[in-house]
Amino acid sequence: MASLSLQNKLAILSDAARYDASCASSGTTRRDSRDGKGLGSTEGSGICHAYAPDGRCISLLKILMTNFCIYDCAYCINRVSSNVTRARFTVDEVVQLTIEFYRRNYIEGLFLSSGIIRSPDYTMEMIVQIAKRLREDEHFRGYIHLKTIPDAAPELIEQAGLYADRLSINVELPTDNSVKAYAPEKNPETIRKAMGDVKSRKDVAKERSYTGKRGKRFAPAGQSTQMIVGADAATDATILGQSTRLYGDYKLKRVYYSAFSPIPDATAKLPLIKPPLVREHRLYQADWLLRFYGFDVDEITSARPDGNLDLEVDPKLAWALQNRHLFPVDVNRASREMLLRVPGFGTRSVGRILSTRRHRTLRYEDLQRLGASLKKARAFITAKDWSPGELTDSADLRARFAPPPEQLSLF
Repeated sequence: MASLSLQNKLAILSDAARYDASCASSGTTRRDSRDGKGLGSTEGSGICHAYAPDGRCISLLKILMTNFCIYDCAYCINRVSSNVTRARFTVDEVVQLTIEFYRRNYIEGLFLSSGIIRSPDYTMEMIVQIAKRLREDEHFRGYIHLKTIPDAAPELIEQAGLYADRLSINVELPTDNSVKAYAPEKNPETIRKAMGDVKSRKDVAKERSYTGKRGKRFAPAGQSTQMIVGADAATDATILGQSTRLYGDYKLKRVYYSAFSPIPDATAKLPLIKPPLVREHRLYQADWLLRFYGFDVDEITSARPDGNLDLEVDPKLAWALQNRHLFPVDVNRASREMLLRVPGFGTRSVGRILSTRRHRTLRYEDLQRLGASLKKARAFITAKDWSPGELTDSADLRARFAPPPEQLSLF
């Protein structure tokens, strides 16, 4: 195979990395180079978040170390049987790219993943070398997110956590049966054990010794995972139920949902559920409701009999439309828990409502000033000078929020 230039490798391996869901640098420790020592930062004028049209953060240098892979996961474009152009960075090249991109003010951090070459241990060792070189040789203080390999030796993953801000270990698919069917070389139990090891190591790092000293920092921004959705027949209820367990068992910072898109030479047995990106967006919204709004999975997925989310309206609105007997709620009397269930009310606006109503009775215009989205909320609330009347129970209420029908082309 002809030798590829660094630019060609970058084009191939940055494009291949778009299937990995990345994250922002929030939650890590504060580091900067304003003292003249080292490079980069994780705050202030450091990491600047840019987002692609599909919502993914693209503020990091996001690449694969290589898209060669010895595994044959049916849903992955880089699997061993896939006919794609292959490339591989050396450790020196990744370090050089990261530093040079930072100096040009293109990026403030690195998101690094990789296909599996030779063995999980060999690949993980290369990833650790890159992070170690950046931290110790280049004194890079920017954000580093490493996708780790669960089959690698635990001590290699532990080393990765000493240099990275965040570690990711992918659960791959929503159910064990799907992983076994579509990624036969991967073991769900091994994946969970690796996630448990990261959690335990992070807990240990927080403990103080008898002299009061803390252990070495370990993945201060925590761990996350990625779940491919739409590559198997799992319902949204199953997906969100699995996410809830992962958050509880491993104290994850985030579960990232990655919509499976058809791959030209993918196996025909993958039961894609369309439209993938809309479904991914609804899952993120539902995930947010589970973590910050007091909803449970059954409530969110009850709007449809098949256990999937309504793709036309957001999950909170879908729940409110299904539970109109609970509305309208009085913004001057309702509990925080009930206010959080009002479509158009976020956690910040609810906090402002609770704070303001201690001093005076709220009017409709007050809610606008407090940041509530009244386009959605107006049908579900009452205030001193506002009542929705028959709007809450009107037959066309859902149609007011759902996208208008489109005429499909016949050609």
